[in-house]
Amino acid sequence: MTKKIIYSLLIAFGISQFSSAQFGFSHEVGAFVGPVAFQSDFGERHDLTTNAGNTGFGVGLVHYMNFSYRAECNCYTPETYFNDHFKLRTELSYTKTKLDHFGEWAEKQSVGGAQLRAMDGEAKVTDIGMQLEFFPWSIRQFTATDGAWGPFIGLGAHYNFYKPNVHSSLGKISPLTTGAIDDGQKFLNGAVNNNGGSTWSIVSSVGSRYKLNEMSDLFVELRWQYYFSNYVDGLSPDQQKYPENKVNDWNVWLNFGYIYYLD
Repeated sequence: MTKKIIYSLLIAFGISQFSSAQFGFSHEVGAFVGPVAFQSDFGERHDLTTNAGNTGFGVGLVHYMNFSYRAECNCYTPETYFNDHFKLRTELSYTKTKLDHFGEWAEKQSVGGAQLRAMDGEAKVTDIGMQLEFFPWSIRQFTATDGAWGPFIGLGAHYNFYKPNVHSSLGKISPLTTGAIDDGQKFLNGAVNNNGGSTWSIVSSVGSRYKLNEMSDLFVELRWQYYFSNYVDGLSPDQQKYPENKVNDWNVWLNFGYIYYLD
């Protein structure tokens, strides 16, 4: 996995450097951190305690291509709508979320309820990817005005490396400790899988920058991320036997960050 991350970073860096050399972009770098709410097969769908309980944290590093300014000549690029309203963001991030069963079924005083309460997990995900951010207000005007706000929306794709860890205080994960229907080896390799893997995801966000000074910004961002896998949390019950398993894993992430403009 480490080699894949390094290769992905080198490719992203190469694209950035090639674009800068060919088209004269400027660059911004930054970091962010924030809480993550993870939605998966742990807990009950649309349950408030699940949404509030299955939370964790995330950190990340970002790089932006700024199309409105050319650092090598200390001058603006040609004034086009795209240059003045879009930035391309490259990101490396990491999230870690504790997962438990909440809701009506886990609260039942029964064998099944006890099995659900005894089961918990952890989802660790490393992301590398890009997204295009649209700023409805002028980027040039924002850059030149200390104390200004610059709202944005973004859409992109990430490649994710995940490592789940599902376990139970009742013992080794099996139909006996989870209450799942016993399919033998199919259960172990199907409904529960603690092996790490990788998958793509769609990322969309809305947020705003705040112009701190000439060379730096603060930003806040609310992100929604949908994975093209149901195993990020380690669970994927058979949909025919467990019809509540309707969608893949996804999360909502509230980020707070700092951006620095490179000369």
